[in-house]
Amino acid sequence: MVRNVTKAAAGALIAVLALSFTDIHAEAIGNTSSVLPGGGVNLALSMGNKLENIVDDPALSTTPIIELADVEVPEEDTGEIEEVAEEDSFRNLVIAQVDHYVNVRDIPSEEGEILGKLYNNSVGTFISEENGWYQITSGSVTGYVKGEYCVTGEDAVAIAKEVGTHLATVNTQTLFVRTEPSLDAAKLGMVPEAEELLVLDETDDWVQVDVEEGVGWVSKDYVILHSEFVQAESKEEEERRLAKEEEERKKARAAARAAQSQKANTESNTSQAASEPVQYSVSGDSEMGSAVAQYALQFVGNPYVYGGTSLTNGADCSGFVMSVYSNFGVSLPHSSSSDRSQGYAVEGGMANAQPGDLICYSGHVGIYIGNGQIVHASNKNTGITVSNYNYRKVLAVRRIF
Repeated sequence: MVRNVTKAAAGALIAVLALSFTDIHAEAIGNTSSVLPGGGVNLALSMGNKLENIVDDPALSTTPIIELADVEVPEEDTGEIEEVAEEDSFRNLVIAQVDHYVNVRDIPSEEGEILGKLYNNSVGTFISEENGWYQITSGSVTGYVKGEYCVTGEDAVAIAKEVGTHLATVNTQTLFVRTEPSLDAAKLGMVPEAEELLVLDETDDWVQVDVEEGVGWVSKDYVILHSEFVQAESKEEEERRLAKEEEERKKARAAARAAQSQKANTESNTSQAASEPVQYSVSGDSEMGSAVAQYALQFVGNPYVYGGTSLTNGADCSGFVMSVYSNFGVSLPHSSSSDRSQGYAVEGGMANAQPGDLICYSGHVGIYIGNGQIVHASNKNTGITVSNYNYRKVLAVRRIF
């Protein structure tokens, strides 16, 4: 619970905002440790109203906190105060609203050199305005974008929560997800350390999150809350990214061909897979991705095991994806959150998804097989199964080959 107290000094208006928190007891397994969200092209806004990844420039520092005094703010107003603080941060954002991207230039003119790109719904931090251009800093890029292609101020507040992703990162070894925001509620499932869960709602002490077993609640004591926004990409970063993606595709394809060749004249290790043939088809233009999807389908009907990696005896979602791709010589992490940064992003998301692509959800990951379907290790009740991809909100689509 947060309690705000204000104090006044004679003859002056002085700003002091005091916060104190009472501990929240919640059920967790293992020792807690702070796990910050991963890097990449994200601008993170913490619940503490701190802008991460902003250029270290005194001109860009946060505005002074104004402290009023001698009037006690009721506890029930705390949530509203926190909400206002978050919206104040959103007012400093510049959010691109274009079909694809807007160029970031070195001067406020179309004659200026292009320094990078601010993609649709990507954000920068407002510095100044000049002749209809916004000077922003975003990622490693500081420059000007044409104001008519972006929004800021109150317009940015209106859409920031829609274009951003509000996440809770688990900072304890294993955390129970409960059906209601109470220790007396039934356990819906468990999530591992460093897992990033999509936040749907909040109370003072609990966060409603989206997990594979359904919508549940976790204690705020054991998560770090933050909002993620995509940032600008510099010309140099774009060139490096494209080169790296092409290199990774070549390596993955070579590894897959080598793995396929080694297994060509040997007995398949899928003898313990489900005995009944799977009645699902794979469709798409990616030959290697289709091979991955077809291989994964052989294990439909096998069990789900939390923390498992066995395609026959039981795997969890990321363990299933990891073991399927291991068969093709590709090493992936045993973490659904980490899978969101593997390979490269599929432009257009599900509209351009191909078999073999990783479909990433809040605390979950599956493999696309085409026809709007994924194969995945769902939960202990369904095991490894096939589902429509849109049964939950998709956070990312990543391509390995």
